[in-house]
Amino acid sequence: MHYHLRLESIVLEAEPKKKIRNFKAFYNDYLNNNLQFDYNYTPYEIKNPSYIDFLKIVLPKNVKKTKYFDTNEGKIILLHTIAHIEYSAIDLALDAALRFKDLPKEYYDDWLEVANDEVRHFEMLEKLLNELGSYYGELEVHTNLFEAMKKTPDFLSRMAVVPRYLEANGLEQNPKIMEKLISNPDEFNKKILKALEIILEEEIDHVSKGDRWFKFECERLNLEVEKTYFELLEKVYPGSTSKKYQLNFEARKKAGFSCDELKFLSKQKDCN
Repeated sequence: MHYHLRLESIVLEAEPKKKIRNFKAFYNDYLNNNLQFDYNYTPYEIKNPSYIDFLKIVLPKNVKKTKYFDTNEGKIILLHTIAHIEYSAIDLALDAALRFKDLPKEYYDDWLEVANDEVRHFEMLEKLLNELGSYYGELEVHTNLFEAMKKTPDFLSRMAVVPRYLEANGLEQNPKIMEKLISNPDEFNKKILKALEIILEEEIDHVSKGDRWFKFECERLNLEVEKTYFELLEKVYPGSTSKKYQLNFEARKKAGFSCDELKFLSKQKDCN
């Protein structure tokens, strides 16, 4: 069976349940070595997000936000926001496993494993939404993660920007949300907290995988890692390297960030 054509159809699939069902069958075939690579495959053109026909898309500033998790509405807004991040991350991981060719098998192992994690995360969050009488698609969403995919069609920038910048930002944002949930300790918030603990732990691994393959490509191209990383960030997100970030140093170190990178991003003199 054809690895690339099947995977492309999954990336482009619009209906979430069908996308996830087809991915699980595909991943099972992959793990059992039932798929063949086509080295002449030409990747599809990145035009629109797969969810364009079933989600209500608005500008990021118009997406509902909340700081309060003591009401059902607040919980639904939180869960829907994170569910959309995880759903978008499924397509990002699948595209990474599809678009970039002639890499070691371990690369495809890594990104399909990431996709499998993102599917599991999405399903956890969707289940919690359903328990609150809501569903994925009830609220408006933005396309920030899809735009990141569009802006990084090459291997080096994708590995730098998506796992090492966007997903790494979750290493800071997730604990902040968890602190708020802990300060509102009702039974349902405990369920959300448990899901976020799983996501945070596995996000570290995802960033680490991106770190590994970014450094792999830098070595292959004889590029200096830190200089290249900041140049790519500035190219995709102008002004991003001049910001001062509050970082989860422990998580980022686990994921592969150097002390010099952490000092530069945090604008601090040390990385302890």
